[in-house]
Amino acid sequence: MATVLAIVLTAAAVLLILNLTSGEKKIEHEIHAEYGVDTPQFRRTMGALLGPSLLGGNAVTSLQNGDEIFPAMLEAIRSAEHTITFETYIYWSGEVGRTFADALIDRARHGVVVHVLLDWVGTGKLDDAMIDEMKDAGVQVDKFHPLHWYNLGRMNNRTHRKLLVVDGRIGFTGGVGIADLWQGHAQDSLHWRDSHYRIEGPAVAQMQAAFMDNWLKTRTRVLHGEGYFPPLPAAGEADAQVFTSSPDQGSESVRLMYMLSLAAAEHSIRIAASYFVPDSLVTATLVSAAERGVRVELVLPGKHIDATFVRKASRGGWGPLLEAGVKIYEYQPTMYHCKVMIVDDLWTSVGSTNFDNRSFRLNAEANLNVLDRDFALEQARQFELDKASSREITHALWEARPFKEKLSERFARLFRSQL
Repeated sequence: MATVLAIVLTAAAVLLILNLTSGEKKIEHEIHAEYGVDTPQFRRTMGALLGPSLLGGNAVTSLQNGDEIFPAMLEAIRSAEHTITFETYIYWSGEVGRTFADALIDRARHGVVVHVLLDWVGTGKLDDAMIDEMKDAGVQVDKFHPLHWYNLGRMNNRTHRKLLVVDGRIGFTGGVGIADLWQGHAQDSLHWRDSHYRIEGPAVAQMQAAFMDNWLKTRTRVLHGEGYFPPLPAAGEADAQVFTSSPDQGSESVRLMYMLSLAAAEHSIRIAASYFVPDSLVTATLVSAAERGVRVELVLPGKHIDATFVRKASRGGWGPLLEAGVKIYEYQPTMYHCKVMIVDDLWTSVGSTNFDNRSFRLNAEANLNVLDRDFALEQARQFELDKASSREITHALWEARPFKEKLSERFARLFRSQL
């Protein structure tokens, strides 16, 4: 009996370790870039280290909140003629979920090949009946890392990617999930603030490849041909790349991208983050930027947040940032779910990635990077609008918070490797 118990406990310990770590070493030394984001060397570095090159000829359209995001996505889905590939973390039952299901079902019934990949954890509020209805109509629906014995060692590794590609020509990514919380225009605490992006041009093929990455891991079937990868002529003037990060393949990619971008900053860094719990090295990189004269500003969620524990872990680590002169603002009207980084009003990164260890090392993520002055300035203007609806947290205010609050934040930070 003792032997059996020992075997069970050992197996449980192994599974726990597998789920709590990525199994890979991580970058431990601060990166010191000797070039700015406006140099050819930065462009070459990002392409070489992250994988896909920056491609010219892209058009990227910003979409703010559900009132702009959902109609644009649905219009693209309803216009599909050949293929739809769709991967998302949150997909819940409700009005929005029903509308998207109906659109996907309609296209499948009209002969469009539709592939939908949903995260098993993120679809906890999705009725099985809706999935069955999609499958009955011909939609190929799969769940990422469902609860099976062969997935037990990867249960903590979720797909957090938000990718929609229509006919291999139009792509969408950003922070929005398929749920009623994202409806409206962030007009009150019941309607979340978020951003999403529509892209046309050569970089859409990279977004399609990002979808294929997890589809292959789930279905083990290669999707190819002109319906998925058609010729993509120039649609605009922006240089862009779409890259992926996951625990079993390039888990440091997104963290490396952020660190290289922050190190290359010469004038300004603006970060909009829904969950901001950077590790000590990323914090040090932000502090170094501020100390060399870069204006560093963060817009983060305020009291309206769906993960209070994460907010506590975040706030508990603000001391070094505030001491270095980093400006921190808490968005007041509603839950702030944006994920945007703008460097020197030229380099912008958007997508599914949060500024925390879960995104950096545990989840599968995908980001769209854009090297374009006009696009960056547009995002900067939106950042300033969000900042105007936020409350600045000064070092004095942060220091003056109650002892009980400080204690709870210190406790929350013990778990930051999983947040």
